[in-house]
Amino acid sequence: MASDPATFLFGDETVSIRQRFGELVVATFAIAFTRTPWLIRLLNPVMSRFLASRLPAGPNVLVTVRGRRSGVARSFPAAFLDLGGRCLLQSASDQVGWLCNLRVSGEAVITRRGHAETFEATELTLETAGHLLYELLTPFPRSRLIRAVVGPVDRPPVAVLHYFRLRLDEKLDEYIATCRRQPVFELRPRANG
Repeated sequence: MASDPATFLFGDETVSIRQRFGELVVATFAIAFTRTPWLIRLLNPVMSRFLASRLPAGPNVLVTVRGRRSGVARSFPAAFLDLGGRCLLQSASDQVGWLCNLRVSGEAVITRRGHAETFEATELTLETAGHLLYELLTPFPRSRLIRAVVGPVDRPPVAVLHYFRLRLDEKLDEYIATCRRQPVFELRPRANG
C-alpha cells in the first residue's frame, strides 16, 4: 500500500487522487467531443481567445495553419505536447480539415501564453508515432474509465493523456491503430533565416 495519503491502491496499480481527478476531467471532455461535437464548435471561438491570452491552459494551445487552397491562416484550439527537444501535435481524427492543410503547408504557428512561435511540421509514420506514444505513456497507470467512455476509436490526444499522466492501451499495436485514426505530427522550431 502507498504511504502517501494522496494515493491509493486500485487493482494492481497505485493511483493518486490527482490521476483520478484527471480521469474524470478527460472522460467529461471525451464525452463532449464524441457525443456533442456541435458544442465544441460553438465553444471554439471562446477557447481561441482564451488560448491567445497569457493565461495557462494546460496542454492546450492555439494552432494556426495556412489553408491549402485559400492560403488564409486559420486558427483552432488543440492539445500540444512539448517534450523540450521535440513537440507533438495529434489530430483528434483523420477527417479534420486542418490535418490536410498542415500536410500541405508543413508549417504551423503555435500560440501559448500570449507568445507565438513558428514550427516546421512533419507527419510521423504509423510505426514511429505508435512507438513514441507507447514509450511516452507506458509509465502511467491505465485508465479503464476513459477507455470505457471513448471506446476503441476516439482517443484523447497524447498531450492530454501525458498531461494527466494516464494511458488507455496496453499493447503497441493498439497505439499504432490509434495513430492510423489520429495522425501525429512532430513539430520543430523553424530555423531563423
